[in-house]
This record gives sequence, C-alpha cells and structure tokens, in this order.
Amino acid sequence: MPKSVLVINCGSSSIKFALLLEDQNFRIHGLAENLGTPEARIKGVTVGNEPVDIRIPNADHKEALEVGLSRLATHKPDAIGHRVVHGGTLTKAELITDDIIEKIRAATPLAPLHNPAHLVGIEATQRLFPDLPQVAVFDTAFHQTMPAHAYRYAVPKFLYTEHNVRRYGFHGTSHAYVSERGSELAGSFKQGGWLVAHLGNGSSTCAVWNGESVDTSMGLTPLEGLVMGTRSGDVDPSMHSFLAKNLGWDIYKIDKMLNSQSGLLGLSDLSNDMRTLIEAAEQGNEDAALAIEVFCYRLAKSLAALSCGLPELNGVFFTGGIGENSAFIREKTMSYLPHFGFNLDKDINNNLKRGTEGRIDNGTGPQIWVVPTDEEGRIAKETATVVEHEVNQTVAKKSEQDIVAA
Repeated sequence: MPKSVLVINCGSSSIKFALLLEDQNFRIHGLAENLGTPEARIKGVTVGNEPVDIRIPNADHKEALEVGLSRLATHKPDAIGHRVVHGGTLTKAELITDDIIEKIRAATPLAPLHNPAHLVGIEATQRLFPDLPQVAVFDTAFHQTMPAHAYRYAVPKFLYTEHNVRRYGFHGTSHAYVSERGSELAGSFKQGGWLVAHLGNGSSTCAVWNGESVDTSMGLTPLEGLVMGTRSGDVDPSMHSFLAKNLGWDIYKIDKMLNSQSGLLGLSDLSNDMRTLIEAAEQGNEDAALAIEVFCYRLAKSLAALSCGLPELNGVFFTGGIGENSAFIREKTMSYLPHFGFNLDKDINNNLKRGTEGRIDNGTGPQIWVVPTDEEGRIAKETATVVEHEVNQTVAKKSEQDIVAA
C-alpha cells in the first residue's frame, strides 16, 4: 500500500494538488488559480503548516504544476492519483497507460472544459515522476450503477449503441465520499436512501440507495441539470435551433454561451460567485436576487425529482463550496420542500461553523446534514487500491513464472 499519494485535480482555470501522507491528518496542499491571467498564483500549505503564496503571472497549467510540484521535492510520493471528469465508458479507477490516456482524450468532446486540462496534468507528472504508478479516478465511475431507465435518453437507439450517447453523471468522487460519510454519521453506513447536493461553481445532485448511485442530475456532459456558476443547466433542446435561425449563431457560439456565459453569471449579469450575489441581493440588486431564487428553486426541483429513484428517503446531504458554507442557500432550498416532511432548524443551520460536519434538522422527519466533501481523500484511497491490486498481480505473476521455471 502506498504510504503517500499525490492527488492532482486540474480544472479549466485552476489546479488543486495535495500530498496525502500515511497519517491522513497531515497534508501538503496547494491551489493554483487564475491561470492564464496576470493574477495567476499558487497558495497553499507546506511542511510544518507553513503557508505558501507564489505569484506566477500568466502561467499556464504546465508551468503552475512544475512550480507547485517542485515544492514537494523532498516529499516524493509513492503514487499519483488524477481526478478525471469524463472516462467515457470506463467504469472504475484505472492505472494510467497509453491506452487509458487515449480513452481520456477520446472522451474530450463530452467534457471539453475539463479533460484537456487533466491530460496536461498527467503529462506534467509523468515528466516529473516518470517511475511512479499513476492512476486516473473518474467522476463518472460512481454513477455506473444507475439503471438503464435512469441513464438512457429517449433518442434513437443507434446513438446509444454506436456512439455511447447516454447519461453518465459527474462529481462521482464527491457523491461517493459524502454519501458514505454522511450515512456513517447518520448511523446507517451505506444503508437507506439519501439525496446529495454538491454545490459549487459546478453543481449536481445524486440519489443514493444502499451506497450506490441510482440517479444524478448531470448527463452526457456536465452541462445538464442544475443552474451553476456559468453553466445553464437544463434548457429546452430547441433553444439551439432558435438561436441559430433567429440570431445566426453557430453551434460553437451557442455551446460557449451555455457553458461559460450562463448560469448565475448569465441570470445576474454580475458574477458567477454566490457570495457576491448574496451581498448584491442584500443591497437591493434584483437580478442577483432572481439568480439566487432560480438556483434554489431548480435545486429543490431536482432533489424532488431524484427522490423518485429511492424506495424511501432518509435525508439529504449538502456539500461543495456553497453547500458547506451557505446557511442562506440551504434554508432557501429546503423552504421549497415542506411536503417531504423536512424540518430545518434555522438556529442550528445558521450557527453551524462554516466547512464543518453537522446535522441541521430539528430531529423530526428526514435528516438534513452538512458534510464537507473530501474528493482528495477519496481519490487517494482509490489510487492506493488500484496500485495495491497491481502490485499483488505482479507478485502473483512472478510466483507463477518461478514455479514454471522450477
């Protein structure tokens, strides 16, 4: 089993990295943000809990990784785990080989904002640590337990059988960790029916029954589902033809609008950051107030819809940057779901320390929890499992060869 795992999460304009040592309480971690801009920088914590803050103006992913990982020089990891948003038809974490890299590249049309960045991260770490085992952990893998009636689109069958057009779902590492940890906190480890709301710049919901995903809000790509920071979420599919016919937009412009210029940013015409919008709404900005209302209503609507996949509903878990930190958004969302018997305790909700675990209902009805996600921990765990399996297979193969040779 690896004693230390380096976890890399390359996003479209940021990179999170963390070195998880055998003692899970200690992590060296960093965040490279605003990449490709003059404000690019790396912030984090290194050995001895020493803060790091390095300016890297206009740095791209490769440069940021090289600067960030150079800080780990004296703490070489035993293995590296990469978060990969879309694995296409891959169903579990995989040891990275040329074949797996090609499959990640082939899935790029399904996650154009993310997969290219993941490939940059893989290339950089292979160059910096050529002898280490590296593992890809896919956001889509946790949702491979969804039944066909949840993942098939009502489009011609050949699109599924010949082109893999289906619902995949994302944020799988987060939904897996939060549903597991949350059910443990609730005293029913991997048992019962739970709804998970992962809310950040990208947001999704998931229905989990006995520890397995049975439905989720994202689909073929991470654009389907909830209102997000810059993503529209669900829209009428005919919007594409409407914009093409009436505004003369091509498919690339429409795609960019729906992925990068919509969501909270599009509704508010101000920001994709929920904190900025709440502040603006408090000061009377009507567009910001509407963006928040649409976000919460659509979230509640999604949770209600996903509950159809559960034989019984034990409760809901809030996670992600918004879910963990915004009591206001949690309260507004739950206000749309009184018919489910939820009873949020406003005082407990408001007084829960930001970013901490806690139950926030009044003890009656389905439970309501805040469970901070730990995607890094989950990726490290899956990476260690894959590497250990690979080592065991190698040992077993060598033993067979020794027996034959004897």
